[in-house]
Amino acid sequence: MNFRNLSDLNQTILRGIHMIPRDFDLIVGVPRSGMLPANLLALYLNLPYTDLHSFINGHIYKAGERGQYFDIKQFKKVLVVDDSVSSGSAMKKCKASLADLESQFDLKYAAIYVLPGKQNTVDYSFETVGIPRYFQWNIFNHSTLDKACFDIDGVLCVDPTPEQNDDGPKYKEFLLNATPLYIPKAKIGALVTSRLEKYREETEIWLKNHGVKYDKLIMLDLPNAKARQKANNHGGHKANTYKDSYYNLFFESELHQAIEINRITQKPVFCTQNFQMIFDSQSLAYNIKSGKYFPFLRKAALKVRDTIRG
Repeated sequence: MNFRNLSDLNQTILRGIHMIPRDFDLIVGVPRSGMLPANLLALYLNLPYTDLHSFINGHIYKAGERGQYFDIKQFKKVLVVDDSVSSGSAMKKCKASLADLESQFDLKYAAIYVLPGKQNTVDYSFETVGIPRYFQWNIFNHSTLDKACFDIDGVLCVDPTPEQNDDGPKYKEFLLNATPLYIPKAKIGALVTSRLEKYREETEIWLKNHGVKYDKLIMLDLPNAKARQKANNHGGHKANTYKDSYYNLFFESELHQAIEINRITQKPVFCTQNFQMIFDSQSLAYNIKSGKYFPFLRKAALKVRDTIRG
């Protein structure tokens, strides 16, 4: 498990910024994840920047202005930036989209994080990071969310206030109209919540209204909030589902529960309270599966998977 947050991204750029020549005229970010590191590099190098599609159409961003046309004579050497390279296919598509401009610009390519062995896909790379890996800035759009578990309150929507949490009419009103927080576009493997089973209908209505796609909704089968408080087993309830070997990440809102879920399952938990990955307890099975231990086994398994899919 390799996790990088916004602070890590900033520090990685600052550590490696010396490798970027100072004769670039323009920074171009690859939408969407590449825009953040591109912006940081442009700020530190005091250069104008734009996104890939705007660059192709002759637009750049200027201080206090947006969408200004540029004179092609102004810029010659251009650095195209993405946040990461994994297989290299996205970078190939990026280069292909700029092929017609190669005669007009000296184009160079950079990625902040690259998979081991993929350094030669770009001109500049800042850090080598293996998989599985997650980045704070796009974790809610990760391709493996179908193998993830999500808490609901504090993750998909805000937590109820003490006044709303009356296990009655006010709570039902909250369930139907809770303000959304982090809604992934991809399908989620399992929603695992300490909400009571008797509120399944209201919960499902809210999920449908906000376009949340999921395979399972697992709730707490207790008669009322008093029984839930007496059981006081929120972390254990969520860990029971997450222990299934199918799931590889849990999204939890409360830090103490995240720590408890990680302790029980020895699998990573992303905590939305501080946007940190909790992975202090690590199982041998998970580390073998993820490739941290015996990476050749993971590579062999991926090859078999790709062969079957092919």
